[in-house]
Amino acid sequence: MNTRKMLAVFGTRPEAIKMCPLVKELETRSAFDVRVCLTGQHVDMVRSVTKHFGVCADYDLGVMRASQTLSYLTCEIIEKISGVLTYESPDLMLVHGDTTTAFAASLAAFYLGIPTAHVEAGLRTGNMHSPFPEEFNRRAVSLTAKYNFAPTVTAARNLIREGVSESSVFVTGNTVIDAVEYTVKNSFTHPLLERTQGKRVIFLTAHRRENIGKRLEEMLMAVRDIARQNGDVAFIYPTHPNPTVRKTATQILSDCEGVILCEPLDVVTCHNIMR
Repeated sequence: MNTRKMLAVFGTRPEAIKMCPLVKELETRSAFDVRVCLTGQHVDMVRSVTKHFGVCADYDLGVMRASQTLSYLTCEIIEKISGVLTYESPDLMLVHGDTTTAFAASLAAFYLGIPTAHVEAGLRTGNMHSPFPEEFNRRAVSLTAKYNFAPTVTAARNLIREGVSESSVFVTGNTVIDAVEYTVKNSFTHPLLERTQGKRVIFLTAHRRENIGKRLEEMLMAVRDIARQNGDVAFIYPTHPNPTVRKTATQILSDCEGVILCEPLDVVTCHNIMR
């Protein structure tokens, strides 16, 4: 039986969490020769995930720059991933979801005639500007993907309704569930949880690009009001590294007793706190 070469490409922490279980599974199958390419869209946050899963990158494109624009990121990924694709010439490239990495890598593969498999395909809001640019990215990947791995029946129907061949669509579930098998522990303690003992805990994330500005300010003011009006409620809010998000969160929530602002959490801590 001929071994098929697979190139898994990802660049952000959410992609890493959902792709690492797939890489680990493929590595157990003798039919596949798996290579991993990190674009570097995120850096430290991705490396902490791959380290936990025991996934070693064969390539790290290192595209991340301070204050990077979407245009810069897209061009840099296309240019650098094209070299990897040309050298490796994989039978199939795997990308995940709706990131700039997924879009740019799939476009580069399309130009080179290399087939793409889209993991977590078919999610849609119907609004090209929400989430931005993710809604565009995931629709664009669907235009070229040879295989579409949809997490739900609804996602599969979205693809078929858009004209994607039904024979290329597979309902697989979401690989984030597989990730939990590697991260959730039967016994877990953490200082954040100790600080919230006896209270109802709300775990908060808020950083999407389309919400930055007035929307984020209004969300966090609502959080502040809830915390002040309910002494038995505690918010845990890992604040995204984006400087605008951090500034807004600090201005609105830093003096609010019921809100704990903290640094981004590693995947193990995050999953276990949610549990």
